Amino acid sequence: MITKTDRKAERMRRHKRVRRKISGTADCPRLCVYRSNSNIYAQVIDDEKQTTLVAASTLDKEVKTKKANKEAAREVGKLIAKKAAEKKITTIVFDRGGYIYHGVVKELAEAAREGGLKF
Repeated sequence: MITKTDRKAERMRRHKRVRRKISGTADCPRLCVYRSNSNIYAQVIDDEKQTTLVAASTLDKEVKTKKANKEAAREVGKLIAKKAAEKKITTIVFDRGGYIYHGVVKELAEAAREGGLKF
């Protein structure tokens, strides 16, 4: 019998595999990306203290595009870079969250790089 693959479980498996290798510190925090069907979320996290330093999403007032598309991802990437610069965060580790580095995730990462984050 052919069974259907559970895409969410597969993504979580990939995410756990990546998280074994990637960890955010106070000097070099982790930029975590989550995308749903309707929104895009990004957080800069210090894993040692288990705190979120900076967060941005399509739900923020500064973001004009309220969908989960490439334009919105570019806006969220620029916003997260701007907020991180205000907290004097320049170097980060990028955590793609088990998603393929393509499309929305890639646009967010490139916009964050253009905003001044180094990874």
